Amino acid sequence: MIDLYSAATPNGWKASIALEEMSLPYRLHALDLGALDQKQPDYLKINPNGRIPAIIDRDNDDFAVFESGAILWYLAEKSGQLLSQDPKAKSETLQWLMFQMGGVGPMQGQANVFRNYFHKEIPEAIERYQKETRRLYEVLNSRLTDHEFLVDDYSIADIASFTWVRAHEWAGVDVKGLEPLMAWTDRIENRPAVQRGLQTPVPKETAQLRELAKRMVAG
Repeated sequence: MIDLYSAATPNGWKASIALEEMSLPYRLHALDLGALDQKQPDYLKINPNGRIPAIIDRDNDDFAVFESGAILWYLAEKSGQLLSQDPKAKSETLQWLMFQMGGVGPMQGQANVFRNYFHKEIPEAIERYQKETRRLYEVLNSRLTDHEFLVDDYSIADIASFTWVRAHEWAGVDVKGLEPLMAWTDRIENRPAVQRGLQTPVPKETAQLRELAKRMVAG
């Protein structure tokens, strides 16, 4: 049994989608980020960085894993799914996973914050992060022009970038002309396990998300 500590965010959905895709039994602990559940002492013992998601593998001596990319990798190794054992394909998958962790997530995350909460003060920042996110999308789009998925088969690399790309409107990132990327997003979103994962935890309404983010920025 996996204990999943998560919230309805792109990073949180990476873990729930992976668990659903791999058919691994798990128990959800939905954290209220606005109430700072992720900063409580008991949770910091699981994830010292005070972010979501995190997991505890009860079948592996209560082993805790934090950071969404590390969780995807751990679950893939545990289940033997969504990560090729061919050395080259495995390396390619991990390269694209790191591309999301080091690029798409941080850049789009900043675009989200500056566009939705600091837009009156720093318009240059919005443009900077939106343009960089768009550039990263173009890298993905180029790859997907002649690939159905980022590597040979659907993998944890696809899950990692998908949860962010599907939220492009929230960051105000232009996707015009990125047809392969959008087709890829649709292919993934139509998977039943992905649809289940996107409801774990249940998404908050937009107004609630805005209020939550304001409180997080202020805190």
